[in-house]
Amino acid sequence: MRIAGMAKTSLIDYPGLVSCVLFMPGCNFDCFYCHNRTLVDGPFEVLEPELVEAFLRKRTGQLDGVVMTGGEPTLQPDLLPYLAWVRSFGYKIKLDTNGSSPRMVESLLHAGVCDFWAVDWKAPVSRYAEIGGPGANPAHVLETIRLLLSAGADFEVRTTVVPQLCLEDLLIMAKELPVLPRYVLNRYRPPEVFKPRDAERVWVQPYNQFEIDAFADAVRFVQPNTVR
Repeated sequence: MRIAGMAKTSLIDYPGLVSCVLFMPGCNFDCFYCHNRTLVDGPFEVLEPELVEAFLRKRTGQLDGVVMTGGEPTLQPDLLPYLAWVRSFGYKIKLDTNGSSPRMVESLLHAGVCDFWAVDWKAPVSRYAEIGGPGANPAHVLETIRLLLSAGADFEVRTTVVPQLCLEDLLIMAKELPVLPRYVLNRYRPPEVFKPRDAERVWVQPYNQFEIDAFADAVRFVQPNTVR
């Protein structure tokens, strides 16, 4: 397992739990607003496995959970055995994913190695490649979400409300999804690192929190469990 970063304590990444966050490099999407751009394009350093193991062992009983994020964790071929190993310490596992690997998600569900999931829903189906890059296939994301629903998994779907999305887009997105247990609209914040070609899109004025709240109220008519 390649781990390219670690946040030792987080109160916000795993709802209701104190967690650490492990960052996996590599991603098959190319979102212009990615906040972990170096995990996709580099440079990054892979942490020594012994360092991560020593930390997890030391914090047993102090941390509640471990969040696996990226990049895109489901691209790691040894993800399943690694999650099983982390769980052996008694940690709960949250997996952040772009939803692009439904077969990996299916195997993780069957193995029961994840306790909570967060899946990103980037844009209306017709604009998915525009927002998420040419490798972003919304059909795979929808399949992942349906797998989680069918399995009765504890999960949320998240949309970062970039300035390029309007209320009409958000309503279309909400209708394209099955009814979700939790749908989160997140405010957009410009990333510190981005591709020069994306500068014009990155620096568009973000929506403020009042606007996000209004969007959530409107989307709630389609997705009743919408929060912001």
